[in-house]
Amino acid sequence: MDDIQLHILSPEGTLVQTAVSLVTLPGLVSPFTVLKDHAAMVTALVEGDVRYVEEDTEKRLHIREGFVEIGDNQVKVCVEV
Repeated sequence: MDDIQLHILSPEGTLVQTAVSLVTLPGLVSPFTVLKDHAAMVTALVEGDVRYVEEDTEKRLHIREGFVEIGDNQVKVCVEV
């Protein structure tokens, strides 16, 4: 079931805008996964893969760096690719 709205933006424009069941992001210390009703937070991201599950299919997007804002079942990611 898709319960999270994922928005991935770069200076070039919108890269991803979709409903997902989970998102795994490359955090400063280690990768972390966001599920429905995750606590609100803002944090920096390092180079790595943003992995997300959309309609039972895992997809990946490699990023160089960025930051993420999580809240109200929305994950907003601003990245350099």
